[in-house]
Amino acid sequence: MIYLFRPGYFRGEVTTAREILHRGERPFSCSQCEKSFWKPSDLETHSRVHTGERPFSCPHCFTSFTTAGSLKQHIRIHTGEKPYSCSLCLKSFAQPNNLIAHSRIHTGEKPYSCTLCPKSFAQPNSLKAHSRIHTGEKPFRCSLCDKSFRDSSGLIAHTRVHRG
Repeated sequence: MIYLFRPGYFRGEVTTAREILHRGERPFSCSQCEKSFWKPSDLETHSRVHTGERPFSCPHCFTSFTTAGSLKQHIRIHTGEKPYSCSLCLKSFAQPNNLIAHSRIHTGEKPYSCTLCPKSFAQPNSLKAHSRIHTGEKPFRCSLCDKSFRDSSGLIAHTRVHRG
């Protein structure tokens, strides 16, 4: 069993990781920001956000990462490994989150709902693009005429006007 000790005020009691987790405690706090963690290793990983340390380097392209897990996922770009397969259509993915997003095609699940209208979406980026309808935001600007668009596809279609 792993034992963790609360920093700064050890009172003689030993607290297991399971006890800390189930009580919802996060006794390991970052000295640079207000984030706290339930394991010291998570705090150590988080601290790399502030230090810029990226100790895990790709042997193929020398991109570096803050965690070994991120490096492992990145290496799949080079190897073509896709270990996560859809049980319904057998499409494969390199990242587990891409399989989860793909599965919504089959289930019809749309967990991302607009707070301003009844529409909902399967992907968070689709909700973000939709919200621009309500806000009027048009972040995609043509470099030739300064006309703006809500999404990149609108800008791409517009550039044909300039090509003739």
